[in-house]
Amino acid sequence: MRKIITTLLILFTLFSCNKQEDVFVIEDLEPVKPIVDFGFKFDNFNVQYDTIQSQDTFERILKKQNLNGKKASEIIKIIKDSFPTSVRFKKPYIALRSKDKYNKLQYLIYQPNRLDYYLVDLTDSIVGFKKSRPLTFKVKTIAGKLNGSLASTLRKENVDASLTKKLMKVYAWSIDFFKLKKGDKFALSYTERYINDTLYDGIDSLRAAYFEYKGEKIYAFPFKQEKNGKTDYYDDQGKALKNFFLKAPLKFINITSHFSKNRFHPVQLEWKAHKGTDYAAPTGTPIMTTASGIVEQAGYTTGNGNFVKVKHDKTYSTQYLHMSKILVKRGQCVKQGETIGKVGSTGLASGPHVCYRFWKNGEQVDALKLKLPNSQPMESRNLGRFKSETRFLKQELDAALATKFKV
Repeated sequence: MRKIITTLLILFTLFSCNKQEDVFVIEDLEPVKPIVDFGFKFDNFNVQYDTIQSQDTFERILKKQNLNGKKASEIIKIIKDSFPTSVRFKKPYIALRSKDKYNKLQYLIYQPNRLDYYLVDLTDSIVGFKKSRPLTFKVKTIAGKLNGSLASTLRKENVDASLTKKLMKVYAWSIDFFKLKKGDKFALSYTERYINDTLYDGIDSLRAAYFEYKGEKIYAFPFKQEKNGKTDYYDDQGKALKNFFLKAPLKFINITSHFSKNRFHPVQLEWKAHKGTDYAAPTGTPIMTTASGIVEQAGYTTGNGNFVKVKHDKTYSTQYLHMSKILVKRGQCVKQGETIGKVGSTGLASGPHVCYRFWKNGEQVDALKLKLPNSQPMESRNLGRFKSETRFLKQELDAALATKFKV
């Protein structure tokens, strides 16, 4: 018995010595940053967030803040000249109340959009005014290769879709985006807007761009020839990117048939000349006039279907065939890029498309092979200033390309 007790004591002692105490480590946590917005430190208030309901008026919102009808009416009367006449459904508003036992409303903030807000100050005398949250701008410069369409490539680079539209507009006169190829290089420099330095608010501007296109290096730099003049885009030699004609009457669509002296007609089943360029698109796609002018013809023929012909000047005319719908009339003035009809398959057409035809001095020619004049050439007196202002931007783009592709 004594041996058993002795053995138990030894075992108890061993286990007691080897047992480790549980240790709890409290990590240093990064302190939570206080919310500072609309010029207020929210930690100093009891904060109530809410949204405008379908039947809400500004007076009704005030009454929800425990203000009686008389007080609410008084506030409305004082601030009516600095506040909107109505509030918008589902837009947010914030009530900032005192932290004491009275929980008294001190400020009311209404946000019609992310940038602007209306503030009612009830701390002293009643004051109401409109303000804007502070904006900051951040420059981004990227480079890459096309892998699919321009839109899908930039989307993979987490670039806002609005920049794609901007680039399409800037390069509409110098690049046929149907012919961009996988592997073509590009570089972009642009500014992004941020509210309160953190909340992304979209693309602010395109600072500069570069595209490889058919072996050419095409830069785009914004420049004003006159101090208060219009901003146009020019290449690195000061040549205007905006030409007299758009490259195509549609956007983002494939060419299915080129200008040809001998092509097999898919409907008539015979070889004949095809004096136009076919752009395939879904029925109803808007068709744009590629330059400003006057509608010379708008009607229907068996071969052309619904069509429009536009006379631009003494030298140039364009025609748009197989429309599902004509949206202009003969004699009407149209501007470059204006929608004049919708894609269809009327007339001798095997599917929905627009056949785009081009006349120069009364003769039908291949629009894709024409070298057309610039509409706003750089004046020689401005070329030196242009070169000086764009030198650094060009260096930024070239550096981005060199870094990306280890050139």
